[in-house]
Amino acid sequence: MNTVYASSEPIEAEVGAAQESGVAASLGLNGQLFAFQLLNFAIVAAIVWFLILKPLTKKLEERKNLIDESLDKTKQVDANLQMAEQKFQERIDGAKAEASKIVEKAFGEGERLTVEMKKRAQKEIELVVDQARRNIKIEKEEMIAGLKQETVNLIVAALEKILSEKVDGKKDKELIEETLKGLKN
Repeated sequence: MNTVYASSEPIEAEVGAAQESGVAASLGLNGQLFAFQLLNFAIVAAIVWFLILKPLTKKLEERKNLIDESLDKTKQVDANLQMAEQKFQERIDGAKAEASKIVEKAFGEGERLTVEMKKRAQKEIELVVDQARRNIKIEKEEMIAGLKQETVNLIVAALEKILSEKVDGKKDKELIEETLKGLKN
């Protein structure tokens, strides 16, 4: 039992001291130590604020501004790209329209040339046919003249055989006179 009393005396001494220091002492706080720690915290906080947080927030603000500028430039580039695409599409549409006009013009020119070439071919055909007719007429006249000459030669040959003598200019004249006399009587 002695051990119980010996151990209870120091606890009572501490409780008595605690009542004397008050509430801060009952929480285990030392006022002077607390004040020094509060001052250290304020100094560290000021150092952290001025050396780390303030430059960091400044850099973050600069970075934010840079990103905002980049986004603005991106929007501007995008708008320029859309305008360029629109102008490109307009040029393409214009080129298509112009190409269509050129094709229509070429088609019309082709039709005109076709009609012109048909007329020219028709004229050439008519000239060839006309030339062929003239050639045929000339050949016909030559054939008739040749045929008349051959007929005359055949008749003369036949008469020579029939008369058994050659007909010359004098004989021919006599035959004609005799035939004429025979026709008159």
